[in-house]
Amino acid sequence: MNFSIGDKVQMKKPHPCGSNEWEILRIGIDFRIKCCKCGHLVMLPRQKFEKGVKKILEQKQSD
Repeated sequence: MNFSIGDKVQMKKPHPCGSNEWEILRIGIDFRIKCCKCGHLVMLPRQKFEKGVKKILEQKQSD
């Protein structure tokens, strides 16, 4: 899968607030994602992030 900053993804496990929708803020060896419901920020290694993604909900359009 190809990810870009601003994409919204659905993760396999929900956040404790109840949401499983996240926005990608940083891409690299680590991914920084933000919960779309409560705004909590999480930093994950690339491998763990890619395993945890269920699907891409919304892709940011690049100009």
